[in-house]
Parts: sequence; structure tokens; C-alpha cells
Amino acid sequence: DIDETLLSNLPYYLEHGCGLEAFDHLKFDKWVEKGVAPAIAPSLKLYQKVKDLGYKIILLTGRREIHRVVTVENLLNAGFRNWDELILRSMDDEHKTATVYKSEKRDEMVREGYRIRGNSGDQWSDLLGSAMSERSFKLPNPMYYIP
Repeated sequence: DIDETLLSNLPYYLEHGCGLEAFDHLKFDKWVEKGVAPAIAPSLKLYQKVKDLGYKIILLTGRREIHRVVTVENLLNAGFRNWDELILRSMDDEHKTATVYKSEKRDEMVREGYRIRGNSGDQWSDLLGSAMSERSFKLPNPMYYIP
């Protein structure tokens, strides 16, 4: 996962009621397009450690494919480098729940021969479903919940 797992959108939420306002996709898309979400420091440290241990890192996010370029730039500027694959939500996946979408993508990884050793995310929908990892790490998120 990326949002509230690797990158913090707290600056956006501070401007928009800290989760008390109804979520506005257009406003959030404008925030994403700025590409200024800061790294979550402990996640960056863990990311670097996992990479140093030689594990492949596949980033699976609910961010839409149209945000690929700015997402890559934001991740790089925040210190996240050398991931092996970045999977963003395509137009075909937009109607799916987060759990279904992420499960299907993990299923594809397993079919490609990957063993999913670990998975981290701020939502249970990042971690549950099929092709679950050997270890899951649920990070706190007081701002919002995605079923």
C-alpha cells in the first residue's frame, strides 16, 4: 500500500476536516497531483531494511493509473527507491472493492511465481482476501476506513 502506509496525506486531511468532511475524490486527486505527500518515517526505515535484506518489493495501491507519473515522482522524492513493481488501479478495476481488487492482484503475483512473505497496509482491505501474505502488518489510520 502507499497512502497512509508509505506516504502521509495528513497535510491534505488537516485542510479538509481531518476525516470529518465527506471525502471528495476531485479534491483528493488535486492533492495527489501535487506529489508532495511526505514519507512516513518508520515505514521508510522498514522499506530500506526489507530492500537491504534482498526481498523484492511490489507496491500495490488503490491509487489510479492516471496518477502513475506523479506517484513515482512522489515516492522517489520521499526516499522510496528501487521497488520491483508498482501496481496502480486501472479503469477496469475501479468498480471493485479494495479487498477484491487487491486480492486479485495478489492472486496474479502468486500465479507469476511470487511467494508473498509480508504485506503492510493501513486498511484491513489491504491485508485480507485471497493470496494473503505469510505475515501481515496493519498500520494505524485514524483518518478513514475503507471496507
